[in-house]
Amino acid sequence: MRSIAPWDDRVFLDVGCGTGFHLPRWAERARAVVGVEPHGSLAALARRRTRRLANVEVLQGTAQAVPLPDASVDVVQARWAYFFGPGCEPGLAELDRVVRRGGTAFVIDNDATRSTFGAWFRLGYPTVDPDEVERFWSQRGWTRVPIDMGWSFASRADLEAVVRIELTPEVADRVLATHEGTEVDYAVNLWWREY
Repeated sequence: MRSIAPWDDRVFLDVGCGTGFHLPRWAERARAVVGVEPHGSLAALARRRTRRLANVEVLQGTAQAVPLPDASVDVVQARWAYFFGPGCEPGLAELDRVVRRGGTAFVIDNDATRSTFGAWFRLGYPTVDPDEVERFWSQRGWTRVPIDMGWSFASRADLEAVVRIELTPEVADRVLATHEGTEVDYAVNLWWREY
């Protein structure tokens, strides 16, 4: 992301910031960082995590209703907040509203076309068409950067717990029965767009 749109001395928005894990990282370079999280308990954890960072604010809100003024942010990051492309148009309309001219938005999402987790994802979400997802983003002027990453867990129990969060019990049982070890290769797409 930094190679595309550095956030040094700019206003950075993290949509779906969760517990605020990444907020301190953004705050190292940004003039101001705003985390937006729909779940009150997670927003509270994010506030607690960043309470000593004067340039960080955490607000409760959604991707479809970002509690910020028009043209108020320079760089936006949304990690797994805009699932599957089609259906997230209200959230993208909010990006159109809050991102300043010359700003950049990044959306990180699963790449179901490759990797072990991609195959698991296709089993768990058979109605999601990866070609349709790519068309959705491309037709709206977003550029895709494919990224290879992975999961590495300290124990098999940790791996299984995360897989069971991501997939239905039936699909989780099926994929775990055929996968050994504590690591999983994982492919994601970094979608980005300038405003």
